[in-house]
Amino acid sequence: MNPGDNSRKRIYSAIQPSGQLTLGNYLGALRNFPKLQDDYDCVYCIANMHSLTVRQDPAELRERIYSLLALYLACGLDPDKNTLYLQSHVHEHAELAWILNCYTYIGELSRMTQFKDKSSKHADNINAGLFTYPVLMAADILLYRSDFVPIGQDQKQHLEIARDIADRFNRLYGETFVIPNPLIKRQGAKIMSLQEPDRKMSKSDPNASNFVLITESPDSIMKKFKKAVTDSEAEVRYDEENKPGVSNLINIYGAVTEKSAIEVEKEFSGARYGEFKTAVGQAVVDALAPIREKYGELMNDRAYLDKVMSEGREKASAIAAATLRDVYGRVGFVL
Repeated sequence: MNPGDNSRKRIYSAIQPSGQLTLGNYLGALRNFPKLQDDYDCVYCIANMHSLTVRQDPAELRERIYSLLALYLACGLDPDKNTLYLQSHVHEHAELAWILNCYTYIGELSRMTQFKDKSSKHADNINAGLFTYPVLMAADILLYRSDFVPIGQDQKQHLEIARDIADRFNRLYGETFVIPNPLIKRQGAKIMSLQEPDRKMSKSDPNASNFVLITESPDSIMKKFKKAVTDSEAEVRYDEENKPGVSNLINIYGAVTEKSAIEVEKEFSGARYGEFKTAVGQAVVDALAPIREKYGELMNDRAYLDKVMSEGREKASAIAAATLRDVYGRVGFVL
C-alpha cells in the first residue's frame, strides 16, 4: 500500500535535528519504526522548525538534517513505504500553527514543563517560539490527521495539549481533526544515563560519558559501558529504586537482545559487574554496527538523500494541503 492510504491507521512522529541521536532514541523509537511500516500509514518528520527555539549554527543545522534522514533510513525505514520529509518543506505546518495559536490558552502553555526546563537552561533566549512550540507540535500531528503518535512517558503532556486543542476546534466547527492517541512501548522506552541513572539518556547532555550515540565507534561504546555506574552489591538484579545503574544496564541488554529482566538476571547470575558491563557493551556494539555502516554509505550519497527528501515533500504536502484547506473553510476564510 502507498503512504497516504486511508485504509490504514496513520502514525506520526517527529524528531528534531538538534544533535546526534543516542542509544536511547534508537531503543525507544527508531528501532521500532520499521516494524510498523507494513501495517500503518507512517509519516516521519525532521522537525527543523522546532530547532530554532534554541540558537543554531546554520551550516551545522543543515548537516544534522541530512544526518537525521540518513539515520532514519539506516535504521530500516523504507522511503517507498513511509513518508519521510523535512518540516520546513511543508508550509502548512506554520499556517496551521498560527490558526491553532488562536485556539490555545496562555494558561495551557504556561503549564508545559519543558518550557520551564528550557527557559532555565537558556535564560538569555526565552523567546515566543519556545513558549508556543507545543502549538506547532500540535499542528504537526493534527495536520496529518494522525491516529497514533509514538511517545515516551515524558512526552505525554505534549500529546495531551494537542488532543485538547483538536477537541476544542472540533466542538466549535465540527469533526475536523482526528484525536490522536499515544503509542507507548514499555521495554526500552526509557533508557537512562550511564553515569547518572536517575536521569534519562539525552543527546543534549553536556557529559558525553552519559550517553552512547547510534553512530559511535565500537571502542568508544565499550569504554563508556565499562565505566557505567553500578553499585557496591555486586549482584545483577533488577531493582530500579535501590539499584538504578544495574537496572538501567539490564534494561539496555534486555532491549537489545529482546530478553526480559528475569532472563537477564538468570543469564548473569553470579557474574561480576565487569563481566556484565562488557557483555552489555558488546551487545550494543553488535546491534549498532550495521546501522553505523549503512549510515556512512548514505551520508556519502547526498543526491540520494535529496531525492528521498523531495519525494517525501510531495507526499507530505498532498496530505497537509487537504487538511489546511478544510480548516480554512471551517474558520471562514475565502478559498
